[in-house]
Amino acid sequence: MKSLFALSSLLALTSALQSAPRPQVKAYDGFKVYRIAVKNQVAKVNDIIEKLGLETWKAPKAAGAMADVVVPPTKIADFNAAVAGLDVTTMHEDLAASIAEESTFGTYAVGSANATWFNSYHSYNDHLQFLRDLQATYPSRSAIVTSGNSLGGRAITGIHFWGSSGKGVKPAIIFHSTVHAREWITTMVNEYFAFNLLTKYDTDAEIKSFVDKYDFYIFPVVNPDGFVYTQTNERLWRKNRQTNSGSSCVGRDINRNWDFQWSVTGGASTNPCAEDYKGAKAADAPETAALASFIRSKKAAQGLKLFIDWHAYSQLFMTPYGYSCTARAAKHTELQSLAQGAAAAIKAVYGTSFKYGPICSTIYKATGSSVDWANDVGGSEYTFTAELRDTGANGFILPASQIVPSGVETWAGLRYLLLNMK
Repeated sequence: MKSLFALSSLLALTSALQSAPRPQVKAYDGFKVYRIAVKNQVAKVNDIIEKLGLETWKAPKAAGAMADVVVPPTKIADFNAAVAGLDVTTMHEDLAASIAEESTFGTYAVGSANATWFNSYHSYNDHLQFLRDLQATYPSRSAIVTSGNSLGGRAITGIHFWGSSGKGVKPAIIFHSTVHAREWITTMVNEYFAFNLLTKYDTDAEIKSFVDKYDFYIFPVVNPDGFVYTQTNERLWRKNRQTNSGSSCVGRDINRNWDFQWSVTGGASTNPCAEDYKGAKAADAPETAALASFIRSKKAAQGLKLFIDWHAYSQLFMTPYGYSCTARAAKHTELQSLAQGAAAAIKAVYGTSFKYGPICSTIYKATGSSVDWANDVGGSEYTFTAELRDTGANGFILPASQIVPSGVETWAGLRYLLLNMK
């Protein structure tokens, strides 16, 4: 009896631990997140951020933009004095509480890859298990694939699935997400696509037609080292975990590291401490090199029909280019039409508005990006990047209650693309 009681107590404790908030080494007690309407005061807002040494979720890139900043308790008084007269709103009154609520992971039992997965966020190991279980449910038309390894030796893991004509014989569709480690909603939405397309193949004629027409390669976490770090050390970490010679700062932005228009100025930082650090040279992040190699292999073997890099937050559906606000992709007109249609399809579900247009003019200049590379080097016929929910009420700390609505509405946008690409 004692052993049974001990076992039941251990199981209860294990269950409680699994559903408890994950510890964050970097504490955010007393931190607040503010949004500043920049208007025509870009220089002033940048000066405030620099003088106070504030972390930014969104930097003030241009007049009329918004700057979302994280303010520690020791600097709140100075911040309030500095922004007197500016238009400031509060996004998170208690950032620690918001993170604790969001980071209460759901429990996951091996072999239970069902829709309840999308009710909460999950640990990295559970994400891997979910993919394995999803594949095991459909073993004849799916496979686990890897796109090389991260610097820390973690396999960049995805799921490949196909339709009635077999694998590797149709044009490829490749999706990346969690490029920036803190963007957890993108992991879940990308998995929602895989789940939707696999589980409904036998019952939904339209979905069957999509999977019969294309081979899908979905990679929910392409920055695994950074993602794990957000769950064990620092929730708001963005980059990979690569050390930098001559600097104590860690990480490269692997979406500023691709070997296309990498050296163009103004679209990434040369400072290793910056969130958008481009690296010492193009493609010197192992993750970037591995992902590029995988895309090249699919271009050569099957042809690449569609590439989408999923991000958060801002509610944008964007097209190449990021490196220039005047250069235009070869399919610019068609890409704009498709992006407009995708945004309209998303809005038709719950009324969520997405802006659309080229990256540079829609959000900001970004050099060395995966989308520009995939369009001009990777051979993608159609290339997009999207910023998912929201526009700043929650930012990166999006409540779990928004996972399913995000998946449903974004699926509507993806469906529009799949129906209307030529």
